[in-house]
Amino acid sequence: MREVRDNGRVAGEYGDFQELVDEVSALLGAPATLEDRDFRLIAFGVHDSDDDAAMDPVRTRSILTRRSTAEVRAWFERFGIARATGPVRIPAAPSAGVFRGRLCLPVRHGGVVYGYVWLLDEAEHTQGQLSAAMAVAARIGARLAAAARAGSAAGLALRALLTAASRAARDEAEDALRAALGEDAGEPHALVCVRGAEPGRAADGAAGAGAGPRTGAGPRTGAGARTGAGAARGPAPAEPEAPELPGLRALPGAAAIAYVPAGAAGGSRAGGPGSAARPEPVACLVRLRSLQLLAPAQSAALRLLESLAPAVAGVGEGREDLGALPEAWREALDAARAAEAQPGLGPVARWADLGAYRLLTALPAGAPPDPAVAPLLSPDHRELARTAEVYLDHAGQAARTAAALAIHRQTLYYRLSRIEQLTGLDLADGQSRLLLHMALKASRL
Repeated sequence: MREVRDNGRVAGEYGDFQELVDEVSALLGAPATLEDRDFRLIAFGVHDSDDDAAMDPVRTRSILTRRSTAEVRAWFERFGIARATGPVRIPAAPSAGVFRGRLCLPVRHGGVVYGYVWLLDEAEHTQGQLSAAMAVAARIGARLAAAARAGSAAGLALRALLTAASRAARDEAEDALRAALGEDAGEPHALVCVRGAEPGRAADGAAGAGAGPRTGAGPRTGAGARTGAGAARGPAPAEPEAPELPGLRALPGAAAIAYVPAGAAGGSRAGGPGSAARPEPVACLVRLRSLQLLAPAQSAALRLLESLAPAVAGVGEGREDLGALPEAWREALDAARAAEAQPGLGPVARWADLGAYRLLTALPAGAPPDPAVAPLLSPDHRELARTAEVYLDHAGQAARTAAALAIHRQTLYYRLSRIEQLTGLDLADGQSRLLLHMALKASRL
């Protein structure tokens, strides 16, 4: 099997690590793979052997899906790799999907593990070779630590910019974000919003549902952590703890990532204060090649959903000016709210594609439903409300509506008459239909 994938770079974002991974491969005579501490792929050494036996399912899956399975991770961690300061040999475990032994080189800096370099453990290596490879791993650790520090600074500045309550605070945060981004500050960016589901409710259309929620009792970590300058903004919510944010290296193109309260000054026009039970939305700033090409932002959103599921995501329009990011955040948050309300828009919804929801998400938070439509929205009439929405979604075409609902057309006519009785609206009148349709959509928000 011959692996050729951008010369071992993942999505073109990890070239600064590629030479170091190739150096380890040359020192130990085997293709190496670099993963972060959450077992997400960063870079891999190109394998040009024609021998299919030189590959195994774990390495192949890591390269193709950019992450390892929970079973593989659990097996590797049994051998203390998170605490190890030198090479660790790990035997095969077919029951966990590990069919060949591994050599793990912990990637550490300042006493903290930032990742792992993996090789198939088949060749004998001298102590000199292993020492040289560990020296390269230490250089990788220093770079990952520097990237983490830069990501933390950018994340804190992004959070400050999106929550600024005054022009002075916004200008200060914008300057801090510009400094943290460096040369990338002048590039076009888009904002991604990932909105977690309320407890007990899986967000419809969420991607990566199999990953499960990443919650825990520990403090927040990552760029969105409330540490340093961010700690002065107020105490973290008591419960529940927000899920740990994935590192920037796991998100191609990501420049900053942070938790942002939904009811902050730069928050949604209709979001209001976030529920104490719902995790704070996650903001991810993504570099773009051009304002029109939002593919990097959509890719980052999908990767975030893998870690933060159950959730939905929204993407705002691209911006060239960092000062315009608060408006981009409102778009992204509104798009995420719309994706949760209308699963067909998700799991990643673009603000430009929301249609009528672009207007509905701008409605005041907690606004009561129109008095005419309110009776239809009671729990006792849930089926009638669904019938009305499907009927209006199908432009009032009875045959298509009956087919979509899997009911007889006469049953549909009966339900429509009941809807008219409850609401006092004439479904033959265009204005009445528009009112009913928008009220039903707004009720989802």
